[in-house]
Amino acid sequence: MLPPIPKGWRKVLAAEPSQPYFHELVSFLESELAAGRMVLPDLGLVFRALELTPYRAVRVVLLGQDPYPTPGHAHGLCFSVRPEVRPLPGSLRNIYRELRDDLGITTPEHGNLESWARHGVLLLNTVLTVRAGEANSHRNRGWEPFTDQVLVALDQRSDPVVFLLWGQSAQKKRDRIRNSRHRVIEAAHPSPLSARRFLGCRCFSAVNRALAELGQEPVDWRLPGA
Repeated sequence: MLPPIPKGWRKVLAAEPSQPYFHELVSFLESELAAGRMVLPDLGLVFRALELTPYRAVRVVLLGQDPYPTPGHAHGLCFSVRPEVRPLPGSLRNIYRELRDDLGITTPEHGNLESWARHGVLLLNTVLTVRAGEANSHRNRGWEPFTDQVLVALDQRSDPVVFLLWGQSAQKKRDRIRNSRHRVIEAAHPSPLSARRFLGCRCFSAVNRALAELGQEPVDWRLPGA
């Protein structure tokens, strides 16, 4: 039903598929489909963020909430949409605006953030599926323990990571980040509802400064097609 955990994460997440919460999650997803409800993204893309950014390749974690509930938008990466989606979601438009104001990066026409993932930015939602048209509909169904374990595994890694937490939902996960070797950067959520507090946060340059302090290369935040 769910695809296998990607190879680059299989060792650190090996115990999760056998946990009771994971079996309950799978049963819930099966019941959603059996009832004729559309689950987003396509289940084959649920672990796309982990697939594109293996455990040892993670340099930055950008934590989102749950997938876009509009059919055709979500493809397994937080805040990202499929290349053909128009218009772009409001949160993503604000992200692009801040990226331009912070680093002078030209805004692309598309909303596909896969290149960030390939540069070591784990684009992780705390909940990996949603019922079409109903935001937060798969909250507290079992995804949170799984994604918490992703964060715990990264926290235990010897190589430091920069965690970028936008909004209260993401910031509630800060207690999973206990090792002082890591860096945590917080800002308001880029949603139009909180854009006034998000815009001007200069979080992209802050991430690159933190990486420099850790002796790592900056993220290339430029996107193809810009």
